[in-house]
Amino acid sequence: MASISLSRAQAELASAPLTGSVWLEGWAGSGKTSVGVQRILYLMERGIPAESILLFVPQRSLAQPYIRAMRGQRAHRGGQVYVHTMGSLSLKMVETFWFLVAERAGFRYPRDLPNFLSLEMVQYHMARAIEPIVAERDYFNSVRINRPRLYSQIVDNMNKAAIVGFPIDEIGSRLTSALAGGVEQAHIYGDAQTCALEFRRYCLAHNLLDFSLQLEVFRDHIWATPQARTFLRGRCKHLIVDNVEEDNPASHWLLLDLLETSDSALIIYDRDAGFRRFLGADPTAARRLRERCETKATLEGSLVMGGEVQALSGRLAAQLGPSVARANTADPRPALITEAHRFHPQMLDWVAANVDELVNARGVSPTDIVILAPFLSDALRFSLADGLARRGLPLRSHRPSRALRDEAAARALLTLARLAHPHWGLPPTNFDVVCALTTSIAGLDLTRAQLLAEMLYRNGCLLPFAEVRSSAMQDRVTFELGERYDRLAGWISRYVDGERADAIDIFFRRLFGALLSRAGYGFHADVDAANTAQNLVDSARNFRWSLDYMSRYDDDIDLGLDYVNMVDRGVIANFYARDWISDAEEGLLIAPAYTFLLSNRPVDYQFWLNIGSEGWSRRLYQPLTHPYVLSRGWQAGAVWTDEDERELNRQSLRRLLLALTRRCRKGVYLGYSELSESGYEQRGLLLETIQSLLRRLAQEGQDV
Repeated sequence: MASISLSRAQAELASAPLTGSVWLEGWAGSGKTSVGVQRILYLMERGIPAESILLFVPQRSLAQPYIRAMRGQRAHRGGQVYVHTMGSLSLKMVETFWFLVAERAGFRYPRDLPNFLSLEMVQYHMARAIEPIVAERDYFNSVRINRPRLYSQIVDNMNKAAIVGFPIDEIGSRLTSALAGGVEQAHIYGDAQTCALEFRRYCLAHNLLDFSLQLEVFRDHIWATPQARTFLRGRCKHLIVDNVEEDNPASHWLLLDLLETSDSALIIYDRDAGFRRFLGADPTAARRLRERCETKATLEGSLVMGGEVQALSGRLAAQLGPSVARANTADPRPALITEAHRFHPQMLDWVAANVDELVNARGVSPTDIVILAPFLSDALRFSLADGLARRGLPLRSHRPSRALRDEAAARALLTLARLAHPHWGLPPTNFDVVCALTTSIAGLDLTRAQLLAEMLYRNGCLLPFAEVRSSAMQDRVTFELGERYDRLAGWISRYVDGERADAIDIFFRRLFGALLSRAGYGFHADVDAANTAQNLVDSARNFRWSLDYMSRYDDDIDLGLDYVNMVDRGVIANFYARDWISDAEEGLLIAPAYTFLLSNRPVDYQFWLNIGSEGWSRRLYQPLTHPYVLSRGWQAGAVWTDEDERELNRQSLRRLLLALTRRCRKGVYLGYSELSESGYEQRGLLLETIQSLLRRLAQEGQDV
């Protein structure tokens, strides 16, 4: 068996009999996933065909420990282990049995293949489907968010309906009965309901499946087909389900069914978790699976936290709710490092200095340090990156659910695409060109980029550097940077003069490979920029494939132009697994706190920035949706009150603090400034909780 260091209790669970079901729960860091990894290896080494094993996770990135372990295995029987989320499994089943159910499900072209939509493509098609109605009827005129965010909330409503199991025509009434405090808000929910139904009609008319329709077709039509049930049950004889508390009721429904016919199962549950509630996670519903398992097991304690961190974890949680474990008598003070600052930049300098001390003086690996914030703005990321770079410490960031256009590397590529396609009639502004040159050419600062744009950007074209007549200006820019600029301008000029234009994704790939990834250009040694470029290529390619399919129904499409327009509107980016995987491998990471938790990995030290911010506990305001009102546990007719919101904030912060500290080995650095990034005083619940803990420690005779 592959070498994984397990305790006796873990080893017994991993090598349990090949029949029977086991429910395993415990804290984060108690060794549950290690049991799951070893269980898969044990099954394969005992001759179980790999293709009869289903590894089921709520998010693909959570399967990485299993995938890495299986890569090191020698040859085994029976193909490959099935690794699925509810989304990927339902897609596979709908794709396989499409022609049996397409007509019954109401699609206009049941003999044509379906087109499964990514998040980006959902936003694109929703804009085409509902914008005429929104404009004609003046919908959402009082909602002050951009259209992609608005559309994403309508999509979220439809997804919640599908995973909970109620019809999409009940969305508006459920939200209105619980939340509408006036006529205007009721109208907003009514508008959102109308748009959801219109988008569903559009999808049925064009053979499009967003996640909600895909799941409904699977649950209501595919699973009602005996051939489909026999097919899946016959292949899923051994189940490994990890982080079941982060999954949704639709997943739990399917797992309950598969448990009835599986030979063996290991269901892993993380206590005090459920961070994906905004995406439909339902820890309460997950516990129904416990009653169907023959063996119930618990792993106590933590293999991650040191004694001081464990004491800190329990004391922080106790400030917000009942104790979660027996009292730890260790002194939490050594695990809590903080210093008060008046201004935000002072706090960031303190963070950079302490990271430098950990890495360069104490020998801590950058991969064992993470910098966390409730929200990660461009300004915050830039300031931290600059402070760390001056100390020789490069920084990686991970910010999912951002618009593609918000990344500097993506904006640069889109600007260069506009320059290379003058027939689109979308010449970039001088500001866009300055930003693109700064990002694309290594060593080119904003001042010299501005000079180049003023002198050489004319009528949508970049002129050669030789057009700069002033020798003083040439010297100021420098001939080295001028040569790099010339290569870029010449590449675009040759592309424009070519016989035919490439597809937009091929254009991005060629530009990156031929020039921007080379020494002397901005993407050469920048891992974040390279990842963004690859994400943009993938996004553009998927757009092209999807729209090629749509051309049979609608030929009024210019793929490149439509793609650039879509991204310019602020479309929220797809989930890209490479971003989550590389985070664990590429050193020092800065990320939103929940993003770090969903990567599910421990570190030695954590920095919590802006602890005075209300963002640590308060959920984002979403005027068109509400994850708790649209959850399975919400009682019909109940009204969401301010007290509900306050209690939610307390419980959310408690879970967050437990989860963060349970993924920390040695210590937490608290970044605090009296004035926020915007210059306002901060008095959020996390700050109050920490201050309350410090006062209590002082009262107990521990002079902090």
